[in-house]
Amino acid sequence: MDIFLLIHVVLSIIALIAGFVAMLSVLAAKHLKGWTTLFLLTTLATSLTGFILPADQLLPSHIIGLLSLLTLGLAIYAWYIKKLQLRWRATYAITATITLYFNTFVAVVQIFLKIPGLRALAPTQTELPFIMVQTLVFLLFVVIGLKATKRLPALPPTATKIRQRT
Repeated sequence: MDIFLLIHVVLSIIALIAGFVAMLSVLAAKHLKGWTTLFLLTTLATSLTGFILPADQLLPSHIIGLLSLLTLGLAIYAWYIKKLQLRWRATYAITATITLYFNTFVAVVQIFLKIPGLRALAPTQTELPFIMVQTLVFLLFVVIGLKATKRLPALPPTATKIRQRT
């Protein structure tokens, strides 16, 4: 395995794990800032390293990578710049969910490509087993996104903001 591919795969796995932990915390109406930061940074790195991998043409993975960078940029802006204030809370919840969905979508594609039994069930990824799994994943993320939008709490004010108010 090429070193760049290995780095990309490791970053992807870390991004998925951190993303699910961060999203579970959102669904519990809590903030896990460390996990959220890890999710955002490793997802950014995953998306960027995907463009380093050799390809002769524009692939669906490149399009997903571009879409991921777009939603990720909005999520980072909502979290770090706008501090989840007002409508930016919903913006973060939606864009973070979509970004995690994109990573999960690609993971499912790779699982069906790399695991022989699944590849046999869906060799062209147009077969019913693949479509059913991707549909279930999509529906799961729709539910997660809706719940996250309602449950994501505002970030607590920082010490600097507290001092400025007194």
